[in-house]
Amino acid sequence: MASNAHVVQILPPPVADPAGALALWSHLIGLLRPAWRRFLLGQPHLAWEYVLSRDTARIQLWVPGGIPQGMIERAVEAAWPGARTRTAPATPPVRTASPLESATGELRLARNEGLPIRTDFATDPLRALLGAPFGLDRCEQVVVQVLARPTTGRRRRKARRSARQVHAQGSATPASRLLDLFTPSTRSSDLRAPLPGQHQSSLETSVQDRAIVTKQRGGAYEGRIRYAVTDLHSQENRTDIRARLRGHAHAVAGVYSIYTDHNYFRRKRPRRLLRSLSERRLGQGDLWSVAELSALAHLPWDAAVPGLQRAGARAVSPPPGIASPGPSTKPIGLSDTAGHQSVALQTADARHHIHLLGATGSGKSHLLAHMILADADAGRGQVVIDPKGDLVVDVLTRLPEHLGDKVVLLDADSRSHPPILNPLDGDNTARTVDNLVSIFSRVYAASWGPRTDDILRAGLLTLRALPGTPLLTDLPKLLSNEVFRHRATAQIDDEILRGFWSWYDDLSTAARAHVTAPLMNKLRGFLLRPFVREALSGGPSTIDMDHLLDDGGVCLVRITRGALGPETAHLIGSVVVARTWLSATRRARLPQAQRRDASLYIDEAHHFLNLPYPLEDMLAEARGYRLSMVLAHQYLRQLPKELEEGISANARTKIFFNSSPEDARVLAQHTEPRLTAHDLSNLDAFHVAVRPVLNGTEAPAFTAVTMPLPPPIPGRARHIRAAARRNARPTVTRAAERQTEAQSSDPRRARPSPGGELP
Repeated sequence: MASNAHVVQILPPPVADPAGALALWSHLIGLLRPAWRRFLLGQPHLAWEYVLSRDTARIQLWVPGGIPQGMIERAVEAAWPGARTRTAPATPPVRTASPLESATGELRLARNEGLPIRTDFATDPLRALLGAPFGLDRCEQVVVQVLARPTTGRRRRKARRSARQVHAQGSATPASRLLDLFTPSTRSSDLRAPLPGQHQSSLETSVQDRAIVTKQRGGAYEGRIRYAVTDLHSQENRTDIRARLRGHAHAVAGVYSIYTDHNYFRRKRPRRLLRSLSERRLGQGDLWSVAELSALAHLPWDAAVPGLQRAGARAVSPPPGIASPGPSTKPIGLSDTAGHQSVALQTADARHHIHLLGATGSGKSHLLAHMILADADAGRGQVVIDPKGDLVVDVLTRLPEHLGDKVVLLDADSRSHPPILNPLDGDNTARTVDNLVSIFSRVYAASWGPRTDDILRAGLLTLRALPGTPLLTDLPKLLSNEVFRHRATAQIDDEILRGFWSWYDDLSTAARAHVTAPLMNKLRGFLLRPFVREALSGGPSTIDMDHLLDDGGVCLVRITRGALGPETAHLIGSVVVARTWLSATRRARLPQAQRRDASLYIDEAHHFLNLPYPLEDMLAEARGYRLSMVLAHQYLRQLPKELEEGISANARTKIFFNSSPEDARVLAQHTEPRLTAHDLSNLDAFHVAVRPVLNGTEAPAFTAVTMPLPPPIPGRARHIRAAARRNARPTVTRAAERQTEAQSSDPRRARPSPGGELP
């Protein structure tokens, strides 16, 4: 039985139900083997162990090799919802090699085993054992071992006959009955008058008979209780050590005096007890009912036990029909219930969008990287916005090599020329300008006013009205260079826009400087960065977002705040989101069946959702365009109230890592009754609570463990970056068209005449 045995460490839930032990041991009666197997191979037994030291308390269950792994774990988690188990190969609970000092003992029933011990308690009967470490020293350890195996009706009948012999004033064992032949016997039937106290004795016998019958009901176990107090490395006087260990052993044995009823425990000291405890041998034991074993071996009822590690969040199995990882899914991880089923989210269900919340270090980036790599392998177009940088690095080192030609990389830390994503480039003037004005106004909301908004909108509309490619770098020149402004406004047909510039020209130089200062200081802080000028104002766009989403491209936007500053990073990320949204809306021209699934991953999403559309409308429309949005951030207070409500209602799949107690109370409304606020605030690292959308409807919540990323591939990031640099170059035909158009009619490209004036 010791071959392939394992130990199941049990992490109790915050509050353990006293009835859980009764459910567990009643369930484990099913381990009883058929008679012929018991005769040939024996009956496996279990060892419930309390391992206590000065600082820690551990509860574990030794399981022999003949019992399938996972069976006991499922039984424990079913008996105590919220309990967690950790399985490891079996090791001895105590060391038997010298130098070792120990005090050991065994507890056996003092009276006939047909008589029960006490099982009903108002408080935890093992509180004295688990609630205090008995003043143990650093090198001392206490191990209490409850060994039990299910037994048959034959064993119970034997105990019943033995109990009858006692009530008949006979002896229970054959040796005692042989001695009875040579001693006088006094029977109540032989006496002419009742003895004093005979009526009271009859009542006591009647009570014992009822107790015996009650114990015989239901299942039964055969078991023993052993304990040992050991000292491993102490250098004190051996006599003092032995005296202290004996004192601790007496305290352990004294804990079990609380079980005294019709029967009680008596302390014995068999030979080689430490070896038997270490090897977990049972031999012949006493008969216990399920209720008695439940009172002896259970999880602590008290909420606070010093040194006892408790389960963080309960393990909840996924709902029926949950998808497994495949080409048409986004992976999540493994369910943390017994069986460890691989779970994923169908791509069609991901169109309802994903709200991903997790603190730094909880495993949020690993899960995002798994989803991004799965989309890349399946050929789904995607845009990834990473304001920290590590996510894009993880993806670059693991992308398949053949996808290099589809990768577009915007990296603020790269020294090479970035691809160009001109925010003023596009075929819809009004939406392009509205998006950019909304981005600026929300990023700089604390210092933004209606006049600044008016000037920026008029300037962008004017640049868009000019022939050629509009550039943000021309906006400061439009506001400050009078000659250039007159040339530009002369080509405007819109009377309202011409009226704005008439008002602007009527201002004095000082007044113009005053009204444009709030906008100019933001533009200069934005455009003085070389990466921004090259990526957003380097010419016509070289990133074809429509083609990227429809043809399985991968756009990685790495905009670290250390390289750009927070406000500039938020502006660039918002520009990328706006361009992605414009490309998604153009899918309305295609039939529904021709719209390929694509994804938009936004880490720290609250910084980049700065478009002039209500988020709930945007999420609803994105589902129709088959654009799945994954919105990730750290905690709820990062979101404005309107944004929080929009994400709560319309990002229907919820994936929560460990959250604060304040957030957990709000988030639990999505996961109850399966997962409570306590569960959400006590998730381990890489442990998630998932409330999925399954076939278009919201399914019950479950828990899972995210998978670690595969190891990075040496040289892969360098190869992908080289391919991305080639992808950033515009085609020769498109560049020639832009150059010809600019030279023909754009006043921004005109050369000064020899006299110094513009021709």
